[in-house]
Amino acid sequence: MPAFVFPGQGSQRPGMGRSWRDHPSWDVVQDASHVAGRDIERLLLDAEAGELTETRNAQLATFVMGLVVLDAVERLGIEPTACAGHSLGEYTALVAAGGVGFEDAVRLVAERGEAMQEAADDNPGIMLAITGIDDERARIACRRADGDVWLANSNAPGECVIAGRPADVYRAAEVAVELGAVRTAEVKVSGAFHTPLMVPAQARLRKALEVTTFYPLAVPVVANVDSLPHDAGDEWPSLLSAQLRSPVRWRQSVLSLAAIMRTGEWDGDSLICELGPGGPLSALVRATVPEALTVAIAVPDDLDTLVATLTGETALLGSPDGHQGERLYVSERLIISPCAGIFDVASGPAGTSPEPPGALVEIGDLLGLVSGTEVRSPFAGELMGVIAHPGERVQPGQPIAWLRAR
Repeated sequence: MPAFVFPGQGSQRPGMGRSWRDHPSWDVVQDASHVAGRDIERLLLDAEAGELTETRNAQLATFVMGLVVLDAVERLGIEPTACAGHSLGEYTALVAAGGVGFEDAVRLVAERGEAMQEAADDNPGIMLAITGIDDERARIACRRADGDVWLANSNAPGECVIAGRPADVYRAAEVAVELGAVRTAEVKVSGAFHTPLMVPAQARLRKALEVTTFYPLAVPVVANVDSLPHDAGDEWPSLLSAQLRSPVRWRQSVLSLAAIMRTGEWDGDSLICELGPGGPLSALVRATVPEALTVAIAVPDDLDTLVATLTGETALLGSPDGHQGERLYVSERLIISPCAGIFDVASGPAGTSPEPPGALVEIGDLLGLVSGTEVRSPFAGELMGVIAHPGERVQPGQPIAWLRAR
């Protein structure tokens, strides 16, 4: 199975939601708008570039767009081996891995966007992408500028981002050119993120993190701060807080993802799928791990490309027997959600949700609840895994669990 990666702020663009408006996964936008108390649909359909660049808008819109794409991919029954996200994208990765529930994640990202907007207004700054020099030379350029400018992103070999106060960033860029940089370009954001200028946002974010429930992750998420995989929920509040003022170690994170996939059970080439607007991460992945296959899913037509790439791995074959489920190959089955709502495991008089791997499931066994509606297995077999995570928002027909029939 592939790894999932999610882009962050700066990948947003006007009208990025239009191609998804008639897709069933668009319901995610209405649900997120209700939770956040914001008209996110308008941001995705009608907002101009200037409005989308504002941090409070860019983060919420980009995050929800990533959730829409994630929902569409999950409807195909495709699950990741591991996840990572670039800056804001780390929050989408945590949802994909089951570390944070849908509603908590929307509230958390909304608060993060407001906190970072406030910090950026109080401490104006910019971010500048630099091509042609390595991280160490970029750090040297920042030191030689002798001001408030720092390395903010390590994106790929020969590509990084510096950030800080505008005059200091431009002075560091001049030094970077002296050191061999061939191109500099301002990033479409409204602050100097991942630098000490974001320290004022940490207190507000920490309060939001304290009231957020974090679950053990179903698959590891490689963190921006240390480029290491983490699957313990209680590690993430400090990682997300530290991320605000720490460099995004994306190049190193991609190498970690590739290592996870090489040591995993998947026998194919390393496939890394980018879910969200723009497709900016795929080029960085290929530059870092040239042997990796990449697929960027930004519009609904890209789903066909993903399925074609995974042919023989995860393609669904339909359900001719009329059961509330779908076939995977000859002996494998998906149990799907009967309705829209929030998934949770269940126990009670009707039965107890079996725990993977290897639990034996009988016809009629209770696998969970979707907003109070029971999800029962129409098949008997060995439970291979529960695909949906507690707190995850699911749609009718979305896979809940996977079993090998007997």
